This record gives sequence, structure tokens and C-alpha cells, in this order.
Amino acid sequence: MVKTLMDNQPIEYKKGYTNFANCKIDLSIKPMIPRKETEFWVKKVIQKLSRKTGSRFAGKIDVLDIFAGSGCIGIAILKGLSRVCRVDFLEIDKNFIKQIKINLKLNKINPRKYRVIQSDIFKNIKGGFDYIFANPPYIPLKNKHLVQRSVYNFEPHLALFGGEDGLLYIRKFLRNARKFLKKNGKIYMEFDYSQKMELENLLKKLNYKNFRFCKDQFKKWRYVCIKN
Repeated sequence: MVKTLMDNQPIEYKKGYTNFANCKIDLSIKPMIPRKETEFWVKKVIQKLSRKTGSRFAGKIDVLDIFAGSGCIGIAILKGLSRVCRVDFLEIDKNFIKQIKINLKLNKINPRKYRVIQSDIFKNIKGGFDYIFANPPYIPLKNKHLVQRSVYNFEPHLALFGGEDGLLYIRKFLRNARKFLKKNGKIYMEFDYSQKMELENLLKKLNYKNFRFCKDQFKKWRYVCIKN
């Protein structure tokens, strides 16, 4: 039985790492495995920001990677925009705090370019950011029977499930996110394609006025860009 279970272990855990947006991401502490859908939109955003790193960002871009997990999003941004970017990583799980630090060293990120903070969403953070990147847990608990067995058995449930309807952490995040955005700052947040209508209603209810939904490489709604 043990052998059968281990045979179902995701290949990324067996290898101990995965590649994500030109970064090597160690998975030795078993954070959620970075998804190709996430890599798709993160690379698009990096390309977009790369075209803007002229006089407008003569100083530095302050970035927040919240629900950071392995740190893959923030690390990809730091590698892609190292000249002008600084990232704060927020993660609630102390083990994944260790994982983020492992990956920062693995990818040779300058320690002056980041902070790693253990925090329940915004609890231990101050200041404002030009960009906030969020990949919160968003799988509805009511749909857990639909989750692939290898995912359910091996990946951390805290990083996967977002309450009964999948929006528990998204609601908590969006209620406070605006307070931590600089003027003209932007939020990029991932969600499940089936949540678009509910999320749009939530954004309107919370008085977010300037937002745009975007699709992934599979033509499914995958992330939203919100401007302050």
C-alpha cells in the first residue's frame, strides 16, 4: 500500500524541484507545486513590467508576494526585474518560510532585494506596494472530491482549499488589500475560472472600480488585474 501511494506522488516531489519562469524551485519541504497556469500569467506580467522600467521606475518597484508558498512568483519577479525590484514575501506556514529562503539562495537572489515575513495575510505587514501578487487557496471544499488524487494526497491542503465556496481567503485578502497599494498600484490575483462571476460581484461590493479579468493559455479565466 505504501509503495502504491508513493508511486502516485507527483513527479515534481520525486525530483525535489520544478522549473518556473526561468527559476529553479526547490520543493523539499513540500509546498504547493507551482502550476503552468500560474507561470503563464506571471511571465506575461514580467514582460509587461520589463517594458515599463524606464524613467517611470527610476527608483525601485515595491512588490508583495502574498500566500507565497514556495516563493516562486516573487523569485521569478526578482530574477526578471532585478535592477529595479524589491519583494516582500508573506506566508503563514513557518515551514514554507524556510522553503522560500531555500529558493532565494538557490536562485542567488541578493538579500538586500527581499524580506521574508511570516504573516496571516496582512497581519504583520506595513507600508505600500506598487504591485501585489496573490495566489490564494481557492479550491472549494465542496469540490474536494473532484481534486486529482495525487494532489489531494500529497499537496498541502492549506494552500489548496479556500473554504466551502473557495472564496474564504480571497474575501479576507480583498477587504484589506487596497490599504497596502500605492497610488496607481496594481493587484494581480489568481482564481478558479468557475469563480469569475462571484468574484466580479465581490469586487463591486467592495467598491473596486478598475479591474480586468484575463485568461490563461487554456483560454480559461485565471487571473484578475485590479488597479488602485
